[in-house]
Amino acid sequence: MAETAKPLLIKRYASRRLYNTETSDYVTLEDIAGFIRAGREVQIIDLKSGDDLTRQYLLQIVAEHESKGDTVLPTNVLTDLVRAYTSNIQSVVPQFLSASFEMLRDGQHKIVENLTAIPNPLTAMPGFEAMRKQQEAFMKTMMGGLPWAGVGPKPEEQPADAPEDLAEIKRQVAELQKKLSKL
Repeated sequence: MAETAKPLLIKRYASRRLYNTETSDYVTLEDIAGFIRAGREVQIIDLKSGDDLTRQYLLQIVAEHESKGDTVLPTNVLTDLVRAYTSNIQSVVPQFLSASFEMLRDGQHKIVENLTAIPNPLTAMPGFEAMRKQQEAFMKTMMGGLPWAGVGPKPEEQPADAPEDLAEIKRQVAELQKKLSKL
C-alpha cells in the first residue's frame, strides 16, 4: 500500500515515448488515464531536462476525451477558463476549481454513507430494504464510473450481472421521470 501512496513516475524520452518506471514498459496517454481513474497519482518527468510535464499531459488527456465526445466541461465553462487566463482573476480560479471538486467528492461520499447509516422510520415499511439496496446500487453505479469520485465498486469488483442491474435502474429512473413530469 505504501507503494501506491507515492506518485507513479513516468519518464518522457527524447522520442516523446512515455516510460513507466515501475513496470519498465512504455505507456500511452490512455494507460496514464487508466492509472488515474484507478486512484493513482502520476508524475511525468522529461528525462533530459528534468522538467515536470504532468500538467501538460493531464490537459492533453482531458482534451482528447473532450474531442472524442466524452464531454464533461460545458462550452461556457471552457470559455470562462480561457477568460481567466487573460484576466486578473487567474489567481482565484485554481483554488475555486479545486474547492468545487473537493466539495463534489465529499458530497458524493456523504450520499452513499447516508443511504446506509441513518436510522429511519421508513425502514419498517415493507420493501424498504430492497428499495434501499437499489438506491445504493444506483448511486455506486452512477458515481463509480467517474474518475474522481472514489465511490462505488471498482471495475474488477462489479458483479457479473451489473449490466442487467443498470438496465433495471435505468428503467426505474425513466418511470420516475414520467411520474414527476405528470406532477
